[in-house]
Amino acid sequence: MIENPEKILEAALFAASEPLPVDKLSLLFAEENRPSMGEIRGWLSNLQNFYEGRGVELVHVASGYRFQVRTDFSSFIQRLEERKPLRYSRAFLETLALIAYRQPITRGEIEDVRGVTVNPNIIKTLLEREWVKIAGYKDVPGKPALFATTKTFLDYFNLKSISQLPPLSELVDFESLEKQLGLQLPAMAVAGEAEAEVDEVV
Repeated sequence: MIENPEKILEAALFAASEPLPVDKLSLLFAEENRPSMGEIRGWLSNLQNFYEGRGVELVHVASGYRFQVRTDFSSFIQRLEERKPLRYSRAFLETLALIAYRQPITRGEIEDVRGVTVNPNIIKTLLEREWVKIAGYKDVPGKPALFATTKTFLDYFNLKSISQLPPLSELVDFESLEKQLGLQLPAMAVAGEAEAEVDEVV
């Protein structure tokens, strides 16, 4: 019998700098006494219940489990940060939303919907942040790249899958889109993350 399995998981998750999946968490235990995936998920569920109503929470995102500051308290924690929290331009959010909701999608298709040229810095920033990736190339003249979201995008917005995005029948009301996506913005991770403004991305 494993002693204090939940405390072992708790310690590993607090020490981790990124979300940990169940199969990786299983490596915490000796091979001859390794618990099943179901047992580990049960202990994680107990930990989630234990942290209900506290300042931090254990969340399950696309890449695994992680501890983070509860959203209700993120504004207080941000006061300790020397840098301002990230701010996104409308063009940046529109481009990201189109990729998320209509992926895989080409840059030309994004421009057709938005009616304006996509600033190459936006695509560059999304790729650098690893929120989007090139998922292939469309079989048309010029072979334009097809963009899709990544697990890093899902992790940042506290999502386990793309199906958890706010439902939008059509991406036409971008005034409310920012607010809807804003509801999905995560609190700062317990370990913290150095963030810079991206107001220059237009």
